[in-house]
Amino acid sequence: MEGETLMLKIDKKWLEHIISFSLVSILLVSLIFYFNSNQKRAIKMADRGVEKWLGLDYLDLGNPMHRAILEETLNVFEPWHDEEHAELIERIESYRKSEILDLTENSRNKKTLSFGLFGDLFWMYLKFILVYLITLFLTWYGVQTLGAYRFIRIKQKRAAYLLEMYSHIKKQPGFKNWKQVWHDYNPAAVLFFKAVGKAAAYMVLFSPAYVLAYSFRTKFDTDMLVFMILLGVVSNAMLITYTHKFYTFLVSENHKGYVQTAIVKNMANAYKLDVKDGISRKNLFAWKKIFPGHVFGHIYQNARFQYLATIKEQASFLITGLIIIEMALNIQGHLSYELLQNILYKNYAVVTVIVLAIYSLVKATEIFVDWLIEKENTLYYNR
Repeated sequence: MEGETLMLKIDKKWLEHIISFSLVSILLVSLIFYFNSNQKRAIKMADRGVEKWLGLDYLDLGNPMHRAILEETLNVFEPWHDEEHAELIERIESYRKSEILDLTENSRNKKTLSFGLFGDLFWMYLKFILVYLITLFLTWYGVQTLGAYRFIRIKQKRAAYLLEMYSHIKKQPGFKNWKQVWHDYNPAAVLFFKAVGKAAAYMVLFSPAYVLAYSFRTKFDTDMLVFMILLGVVSNAMLITYTHKFYTFLVSENHKGYVQTAIVKNMANAYKLDVKDGISRKNLFAWKKIFPGHVFGHIYQNARFQYLATIKEQASFLITGLIIIEMALNIQGHLSYELLQNILYKNYAVVTVIVLAIYSLVKATEIFVDWLIEKENTLYYNR
């Protein structure tokens, strides 16, 4: 009975994914065709209305006399259309004077969908996916590692670096000689520099992506994917925010009854690094973290399972951050730069194609995470 209920929930979940993706895709594809047809119509109207007259070599429409001659000539050959001819001259004059900059920029950058454009967008999209996947994996690793390290440090009852430095200095004897002073106070200096490094790291981790991008753009090659990935990992407070979430899951698991039961049954529960019955530093920083024979292994696995659903939120946050980074850096040939440029030039068909591509990436991530949760859930259920 429980198995049937689980299958119904799974089927309902996949059905929701299919319906939501289908509806959004149909809406966006419809908008793509609508905007593209309007764009073609607008370009053709602009060509017929004004630019055919501007292309005549013998006619200088910047000259008022030539405009007057054109209007009189049209009135002679097409009588009873004086108002249309006057309107045409006004449009030409407006084009030449007040709107020339806007119209020339837009005419150069007006884009309608074509196979060549789709090819360019496809390669930009692949590059965006590559940066996104690498950054997501690195943040996933960083969240688990930093969250586990913070939990272990709290379990060690370690104070803040400055408090440890103060306690160390307080315990030292008076002045004897300079050599002894260096020996006694060297650990305090190390703790001080650790505190300064930690403060600097927090400043970077809590900084918005565009602030870091503008701070370092003159010092790095801004077309480097490595720089974008680095910014994606450390900026927008994403790493530190989700580290705290993972740490919260660890604390919650630590308060559950099975932990105390395991300790009573003499399972290893020391939290010192690289000691017997403690935590192996190698296991802590490994990609796949396993802590055999230690109660923290069960705490970590259960917290990790609970955290899986948070990846969907983290992925959406990350994609937003990457879009901001690419726009802030003005990296030509990248998807977000192309998105910004087409918004500026009102190429809404291209904009909608890019939005659909980004939405598909978000949806694919959600489906993958749900599949991963289902796989893990089935594993625990079979046990």
